[in-house]
Amino acid sequence: MVLAGAVTGLVLVMFGKNMETGTTKPAAAVVPKSIDIPSIEVEAQLMKLGLQKNGEVELPPYEKPKVAGWYTGSAVPGEKGPSVIIGHVDTKTAPAVFYKLRQLRKGQTVKVERSDGKVVSYKVDSIEQVHKDSFPSDRVYLEDGLKLVTCGGKFDYATGEYLDNIIVYASQV
Repeated sequence: MVLAGAVTGLVLVMFGKNMETGTTKPAAAVVPKSIDIPSIEVEAQLMKLGLQKNGEVELPPYEKPKVAGWYTGSAVPGEKGPSVIIGHVDTKTAPAVFYKLRQLRKGQTVKVERSDGKVVSYKVDSIEQVHKDSFPSDRVYLEDGLKLVTCGGKFDYATGEYLDNIIVYASQV
């Protein structure tokens, strides 16, 4: 996720986007509140995630493993543009919110409830596992649709991090 965050900042700057909102417009008052993925038994609250001082995307705190986060530099679900939700796969002692994310399959449903009461439904288009050094920043942070991101693959005990990311791509129904 470290490299992905740094690359994200560069990509957004290259395309003339405001790094705090991801748009050229002021931030919307509507925000996503929760995510529901029935096929993998996920029901979780969403918190706001911004950018760290070093330009990397924030991650949800490890102390809240059952909470996912919406990157505020992306679109509000249901609006045009890319919407990015990030969650941990596990903690040192237990599975976290996106532990089963890799089990999602094409055609399954993801629902996001917004603060205005609207529930936006998405259909999973694809799932990929990529090495963090090959993170597809353009596809995740610039293309339309919902992206769910977590860690996966082999765990590197020397660095205390997973080597890969699991990314789910979904289109609004």
